[in-house]
Formats: sequence, C-alpha cells, structure tokens
Amino acid sequence: MNAAANKQLVQDIFDKVAVGDSSLFVASLADNVTMRVTGRNSWSRTFQGKHSLLRELYGYLNTLTQKPRKTLPLRFFADDDHVVLEARGDMATKSGAPYENEYCLIFRLVDGKIVEMREYMDSALCERVLGNYPTTAGVRATVTN
Repeated sequence: MNAAANKQLVQDIFDKVAVGDSSLFVASLADNVTMRVTGRNSWSRTFQGKHSLLRELYGYLNTLTQKPRKTLPLRFFADDDHVVLEARGDMATKSGAPYENEYCLIFRLVDGKIVEMREYMDSALCERVLGNYPTTAGVRATVTN
C-alpha cells in the first residue's frame, strides 16, 4: 500500500474509534505488532504482539476507564509506510474523573496491517489520573529504557 492508502486506512480506523468502535483498529493489528509507549514513567514500555497489546494495555485500561473510550483524531500525516496521528482522548475513569490526554501516534503499516505503533502522550497526566502502571506478574510487557 502507498502513503495515501495507509493514511486512508488509519483515518477510517479513527473515524470508528472516535465514536467508541475499536473493531477496525483490532482487525488492522498484525499478530506481531509492537507498540512502544515512550517516555520514562511507569507506563513506558513495549508491548510485543497483538494478544499482549490487547490484554496488557487495552485490557488494563478497560479496568480503569468507562466505556466507550474515544480517541478523537485532529490531523494525519503520511509518508511511505508511516502514518502520524495527532489526537485527543475523550475518556473518563470509572469514578468519573475526566481523562483527556493528548497524543501523537505513529503507525507503520505493511500490507494493510499495523506492525508498529509509537505513542507520545502527557505521561504526568496519565499517572496523575490513571495511576502507575502495575508491575504485577500478570503484566508481562517489557519496560523501555
């Protein structure tokens, strides 16, 4: 796929995510996807594989936030196999506290599948509202340094 097709796919994904529907996002993840949450905080780590990403990051977020969780796209840029998305979260914790983080998400796509993701966010806001990411044995993502 070319840059325009990759950009269109990510736009289609986030048109759905903006209304709380993550089905196209999940369907577009490669089985071997890697997602890196950047920074140097408790959420900074690399999730290896679709199952890990869905269980250890998004599954954990499900325990903290109300549904639907929405990410509202603001602008997209594409170059070859990369698409960059600037977005804003529209979420609330289970207790009702707003969680409206700002994101820069970078996707690398191969043959219509997301194989790499990188997330930049306000990590201080994340830890203040959601708390520290757990270090329990049930969460097996690797920490990025």
